[in-house]
Amino acid sequence: VQLVESGGGLVQAGGPLRPSCAASGSTFDSIVMGWNRQAPGKQRELVATITTSGGRTNYADSVKGRFTITRDNAKNTMYLQMNSLKPEDTAVYYCNAYYLHKFYWGQGTQVTVSS
Repeated sequence: VQLVESGGGLVQAGGPLRPSCAASGSTFDSIVMGWNRQAPGKQRELVATITTSGGRTNYADSVKGRFTITRDNAKNTMYLQMNSLKPEDTAVYYCNAYYLHKFYWGQGTQVTVSS
């Protein structure tokens, strides 16, 4: 499973951003997906997860009500709609996949929120 993130960038506090994660292969609809992030000097933390069909999602308390994780299995792509962004959301955002008892990671996309 190969994962490629895109759509990060610089945004003002309060603004939106929607990074995406494209996955290779024909098994995307069998893969549990998620987003993690890592801020400078901090440990990587889970942001959100989504089941194979997209029917169930889970969020970190810090992003509930502001972020929405979705997936389009026809396009092998996952998204993270981020609204009401805060400076503390600044981090490298990583897409991850869990498939056949293994985790896979993308290279990350930088999200910077200015105050």
